[in-house]
Amino acid sequence: MKQTLSWAAVVIAVAVVLVIGAVIAVLWTNLGESEISGAGWLAMALGVTVTLALGVGLMGLVFFSNRRGYDEVGRKDI
Repeated sequence: MKQTLSWAAVVIAVAVVLVIGAVIAVLWTNLGESEISGAGWLAMALGVTVTLALGVGLMGLVFFSNRRGYDEVGRKDI
């Protein structure tokens, strides 16, 4: 049951991303005269790359910290 819900969540998430991408593509093509220079494409690519690298790095640190037990609170039972 859990695995079925996980797959359903993945399918729904992918469908939402595809629908949003399609809407953005339609809106972008209907803008008319809008051009991005080479520097603009480079800036956008670097921004996306750095943002993804930062997100992946931070999530990696969260998982590493959780698996090593660094997130556990050191309590003494009273």
